[in-house]
Amino acid sequence: MSRVIILVADGLGIGSSADAEAFGDVGANTFFHIYQFMKQLSIKDQAQELHLPNLAKLGLLAACEQANNVEIDLPCKTSPIAAYGYMQEISTGKDTPSGHWEMAGVPVLFDWGYFKDKTNSFPAEFIAELIARTGVTGILGNCHAPGTDILIKHGEQHIQNQQPICYTSVDSVFQVAAHEEHFGLQRLYDFCEVARELLDKYNIGRVIARPFLGETPTEFKRTGNRRDFSVLPPSETMLDKLVAQGGTVTSIGKIADIYAHQGITQSIKATGLEQLIDSTIEQIQKPESISKSKQIIFTNLVNFDQDFGHRRDIKGYAQALEYFDTRLTDVLEALNDDDILFITADHGCDPSWKGTDHTREYVPILMYQHKMQAVNLGKRDTFADMGQTICEIFQLDKMQYGQSFAHQLKSS
Repeated sequence: MSRVIILVADGLGIGSSADAEAFGDVGANTFFHIYQFMKQLSIKDQAQELHLPNLAKLGLLAACEQANNVEIDLPCKTSPIAAYGYMQEISTGKDTPSGHWEMAGVPVLFDWGYFKDKTNSFPAEFIAELIARTGVTGILGNCHAPGTDILIKHGEQHIQNQQPICYTSVDSVFQVAAHEEHFGLQRLYDFCEVARELLDKYNIGRVIARPFLGETPTEFKRTGNRRDFSVLPPSETMLDKLVAQGGTVTSIGKIADIYAHQGITQSIKATGLEQLIDSTIEQIQKPESISKSKQIIFTNLVNFDQDFGHRRDIKGYAQALEYFDTRLTDVLEALNDDDILFITADHGCDPSWKGTDHTREYVPILMYQHKMQAVNLGKRDTFADMGQTICEIFQLDKMQYGQSFAHQLKSS
């Protein structure tokens, strides 16, 4: 029986989707715009163009080309050796939980609650109850803001008065930044737990604890102790189905938080692309893992989105993709013949786009197994096709949404 390894390149969209107009994202294309930027940079500075030989052979370039009828001209371009295509999201939002839940077979077909006001974003009654329940003297922020900017603006004041920095975005999210030492990490988590409880009636998808260190604005830096407090998926995911049948699901990075730890049997914390990929390979190679017949190793590579997409750092995003590509050599070598690797994304986050938020885009779906034939999967109508496929691989009951493409995984 196969093991399934899932790598979510968080925010790696490959072109504005059919419904992008409703989100103001017509023309967004995370990967293609990175490619264009680096191509122009290579001409100007006589530098090397984007070099992604592994992602090219797994079909990323081909998937991007067919998703939006564009052409990518790179020296590393080659014929794919995997199954490749692109997926349309049917969930109502372009946020992280919606994308992940849908790829696990449970699309979000209801509307999340949002804090739409750019300033004074949070209801007064919520703030009053939060302050009363947690014992803080007040909060800072109370607005829409990028995470790095709000630390610069409020970080020193927070250290002085111990008031947590609370902010949001266009996503259904309540974020709390607090200093790990001056405020305390556990105190931050406890504060977020209370916020999570109070925000249920507002239908807010996530509360995110954003700890940081440093003493001055130039030193402030978020740490790897982020924690997401999510609501539960509205119904049973393919992860739940696998665990109910005696299988195991190993979460690496923030996957467990995204699914509110439901359908997860082991959770491994890791920070940064290097650690996330190292931890994934370590789990693939563990003797006790190799012997398991029904296992998912599920990794979210948050840094594409968090460090480069939201910060609109095109060159940094490109360099991170190139690093990921070099590490895919190690991942592919670690796979057993029966293992199946999926590479996908949960939404777009075009670093060339206006604002700092996610972008409504198609996402790649790449599926690889040793000795397989290349397959063009074309357009998939929902991310749930991936979850349905994994259910078929593990001979689980079908999900309500999605069409499996497991039958297209053929040996050469």
